[in-house]
Amino acid sequence: MTSRPLRAGVRLLLDEMHSPVIARALRALQYDVVAVAERADLRALPDAEVYAYGVAQDRCVVTENVKDFRRLHAQAAQAGLPQARLLYTSARTFRRTRRDFTPIIDALIAWMAAPHAAGSEAWLRPAGQPPAETPST
Repeated sequence: MTSRPLRAGVRLLLDEMHSPVIARALRALQYDVVAVAERADLRALPDAEVYAYGVAQDRCVVTENVKDFRRLHAQAAQAGLPQARLLYTSARTFRRTRRDFTPIIDALIAWMAAPHAAGSEAWLRPAGQPPAETPST
């Protein structure tokens, strides 16, 4: 059995609050996705190290932790360092449930289909909704 090549495009790193089930479902569709929760070397890392891993691996960090990741993003910009792409999620919009991950999976697929600049920040919206503005400070 030969494996199909991964889809070209944005590579994702799902922060620890996001289930590995989401990563597995997206990988089954040939997207390049890693979940912090499924990797022993990434679990329980401080946010700064998760951010640095995202930068080093050219992965967009998908997180609900807006406060800390926005700070890390701003610090990198101020220091003239490379910045990760950040995609913010909300537990209100995408409820974490073990029964149905379809809404966030569909939203991630739709988001990955659009172009995104390196170092960008955005809010993930349900599939079919227009993109949200970058979060304000």
